[in-house]
Amino acid sequence: MNSTSKKAAILHAAGYVGRSLLEAILDHPQLDLVQATSRSFAGQPVGHAHPTLAGKSDLTLVAELDLSTQPDMVFVAAGHGQGAAAVSALRDAGFEGLVVDMSADFRLPDPATYLARYGAEHPRPDLLARAWYGMPELTGPPPSGVDLIANPGCFATALSLALNPLSGLVDGTVAVTAVTGASGSGAQAKATTHFPNRDGNMRAYKVFSHQHEAEIERMAPDVPFSFVPVSGPWTAGIWATLQFQATDPTAVAAAFTARYGDAPLVRLWPDQVPELRWSVGSAFTDIGWSVSGSNVVVGVAIDNLRKGAATQAIQNANLAFGWPETLGLIP
Repeated sequence: MNSTSKKAAILHAAGYVGRSLLEAILDHPQLDLVQATSRSFAGQPVGHAHPTLAGKSDLTLVAELDLSTQPDMVFVAAGHGQGAAAVSALRDAGFEGLVVDMSADFRLPDPATYLARYGAEHPRPDLLARAWYGMPELTGPPPSGVDLIANPGCFATALSLALNPLSGLVDGTVAVTAVTGASGSGAQAKATTHFPNRDGNMRAYKVFSHQHEAEIERMAPDVPFSFVPVSGPWTAGIWATLQFQATDPTAVAAAFTARYGDAPLVRLWPDQVPELRWSVGSAFTDIGWSVSGSNVVVGVAIDNLRKGAATQAIQNANLAFGWPETLGLIP
């Protein structure tokens, strides 16, 4: 650890996102992991919760965060409804550092929208005004003084990045089909992630009603879309296609280049639709397109646990601390 490094802690580190955060922080040259919590694995080495990390860290998981370790920032890898409780507890305990929340609890500025999308009253609406929604390629770095960053959802990340540059180019509605792997449903076993039900199967769910639509509408407000989310028979990754009639097909390539030509974590693939495997295991978003007459297909792929969660959280933290946004994310 050097003089410009920051101490980091993770709340709820035992899940899939927690594992990806642990991996990303351990690879980061400026973040020093001082504590990680898990009630189910408290008192055990991090390698017991995540065997792939055995031998990579001597950290012991704890049930509750001890602020005497003096973290500069905390990543909250809690579920929806739990994120706000965790942030509240941190602030009530006197923690004044940066918090990056991975739950949905601070992504939507309007409590009524949260209620409509998540079916529950927002647990801490008084904190919403303090939260910065951080999708760096579209929102830029957080303003100085921001101490709470809402990390976007996985579908929201992939589809917002694909839709945003299309403002003014769509004749009608963009038809979106996006397929996600089983890890997007979390680490707790359930029928929809049970291997015999998932393997060799495709299943649409929450058609036209997925909760991430509210985030997408926020990031691409001028692009009408219809969204069919699909469960796919793999572990990690989101692969999506967007089909539409273009008002000016020749402008599609220029629109993506203008938006992301200088974005270091977006890779553009003109005249082709990217494959899922290119993105899985990386911090990159892959976006490509194919044009035939006025017909356009845009493809986008991300790792839902990385760009859709953990590495985007690191990207947001990098920007908040004034570091290069790719620090620790590109080998």
